[in-house]
Amino acid sequence: MPPHPLRRPIRELPDELISQIAAGEVVERPASVVRELVDNALDAGATQITVRLLAGGVRLISVEDDGLGIQPDELPLAFRRHATSKIGNLQDLESVATMGFRGEALAAINSIADCAILSRASGQSAAHLLDGRTGELKPVARNQGTTVEVKELFYSTPARRKFLKTDATELAHCIESVRRHALARPDVGFAIWHEGKLVEQWRRCEDPALVTSLNQRLADVLGADFIAQSIAVDWRSASAARAQGEPSTESNQGPSALRVWGRVGIPDAARARADQQFCYVNGRFVRDKVLTHAARSAYEDVLHGHRQPIYALYLAMDPARVDVNVHPTKIEVRFRDSREVHQGVRHAVEDTLAAPRAGTATDPGNAGAQGNGPDTASSPGAIGQAGSPNGLSVDGHMKNRAVAPMYSAQPAINFGARTEPLGHRVSDIGMLWQPSASPQGGWAAEGFAQVKEEPAQRAGDTEQNPLPPNHPAHEDTAQAWPLGRAIAQLQGIYILAENTQGLVIVDMHAAHERIVYERLKNQLAQQTAEGASNTVAQLSSQPLLIPATFAATPSEVATAEAHFTTLQTLGLEISPFSPKTLAVRAVPTSLAQGDAVELARSVLAELAQHDASTVIQRAQNELLATMACHGAVRANRKLTIEEMNALLRQMEATERSDQCNHGRPTWRQLTVRELDALFLRGR
Repeated sequence: MPPHPLRRPIRELPDELISQIAAGEVVERPASVVRELVDNALDAGATQITVRLLAGGVRLISVEDDGLGIQPDELPLAFRRHATSKIGNLQDLESVATMGFRGEALAAINSIADCAILSRASGQSAAHLLDGRTGELKPVARNQGTTVEVKELFYSTPARRKFLKTDATELAHCIESVRRHALARPDVGFAIWHEGKLVEQWRRCEDPALVTSLNQRLADVLGADFIAQSIAVDWRSASAARAQGEPSTESNQGPSALRVWGRVGIPDAARARADQQFCYVNGRFVRDKVLTHAARSAYEDVLHGHRQPIYALYLAMDPARVDVNVHPTKIEVRFRDSREVHQGVRHAVEDTLAAPRAGTATDPGNAGAQGNGPDTASSPGAIGQAGSPNGLSVDGHMKNRAVAPMYSAQPAINFGARTEPLGHRVSDIGMLWQPSASPQGGWAAEGFAQVKEEPAQRAGDTEQNPLPPNHPAHEDTAQAWPLGRAIAQLQGIYILAENTQGLVIVDMHAAHERIVYERLKNQLAQQTAEGASNTVAQLSSQPLLIPATFAATPSEVATAEAHFTTLQTLGLEISPFSPKTLAVRAVPTSLAQGDAVELARSVLAELAQHDASTVIQRAQNELLATMACHGAVRANRKLTIEEMNALLRQMEATERSDQCNHGRPTWRQLTVRELDALFLRGR
């Protein structure tokens, strides 16, 4: 048995020990000090911030700014605990609009390092230097602004210093900390010096236009490829959209106004790591599960595998609706209405990604720019890498298969005649959720039934019939089509088309799969909006002969009881078996052979974290994607030139048509310049 502990009296801790305990929460490494000091410089209205480091910030951290400065009589208060100019009462704390507000960072840093502050306030004839150890204050020479020096970090707590990494690693963390600030404030210039050498510099953007200056700063910090591979976002909630004139500000926003802007990467630019995902709330860099999940949800059916999207998103909202006082480092926040924020971010990203790039990206310079860099997916110009992974085609055939049986005996699709489709009609919501055999010709006919009659329903198209391959009267119209004019079919899988840039290669199964999928989603949404069904459409379920029971946590029991109706919509029936046990009595028909307990646990965990409507929509989309995959035109099916042109025109008018339902690309561009390079022309 452990020895009986000796009784110790309760006593008040000394101030220095209290500050050192606080430093353990606030100061993890030199980058933590850099973040706190740059926060203070931004709050002081600085337009130029210079960070100087020695030994990765361990020996010296110096942050200089040209802000308002500190009055001489206020300097001695700077190193005292909970002394700040940011807040003065509870109302200020509940609506924090500054980067810092706790008033404990400088005191905590001063307890574990040798600190000094040199500052000259606006209107003062001289600057003053305050020594953090002795408290001595003396006049010195300096321009308006403030310099904070932190020397020998963790000198008073040598055990903490042993946990630091190499100087190069600590320097990288310091640069990353400043980089996050630089992305949020294009109106401020930043410079980082290490061992007397300039390692990073981002000049101040003078352009008053927010979008222009932000794009310039994003290009400077993340590279020009980020701009070339991303799309601008500017979304406002209903209350924010009512604001007139310039983008919403704190003064003209309503209490529930939300604005989301920035840039989101195209699916082809996704990376293996989530190292280019930046979220800001009222100018503060945050890591928040709500924002991360919302952004990821918007990419659900356009990303392949476990690729990570790239984005820089900025949220503006009433400071009273977000709590930043939930973490010592202020990197985590809590939203008053997380569901509204989640929906706003998701809709903002989804709406931006919905526009097909095939219908707008006609610049030859942009066609080959997608997906540059080692971590990106293959670009439209990289034909050699654009196929399906592992050397498989969309139907699972090896790409080095025999060429002789190019086409099977399947008949060509009838684009003109409106035949009765096989399987269930999309408008029949009740039947839509019932399991059925995989239709072959029916969904293909449904997807193309109206194409021949209306092949060019988009801006600028005037012809109402697909053009023959070499019709001389329509050459100009054909050249205006972004995906060009079909010229041949390759191996029964790919469509070859010619446009103004060169050669377009289309995976016809993947392209048709996306077209059918988007049509199914639109028709389901329309039927739901029109109130075609009195009850929510439910997935068909299969009762279990013997209920599967499992030991549940209190959270799982509460979630099962609170979301009983939602679970029924998903085809699940989960009810309490005992105070600490749940029983799964029915599962979705399509998952009847799976692990019922594992399915129940995963669904309950997702319902506990996210909105029920989001979970239902995801389940519905997964089923529609499966139906679209089975219903799309298959490989080895011979298409006529008119049918191929009809498919290209629908791709140009269909949302998210650049990727199939599984995130694979549907088309690739090979420019004339790239073709010339293959044959060494001009060399």
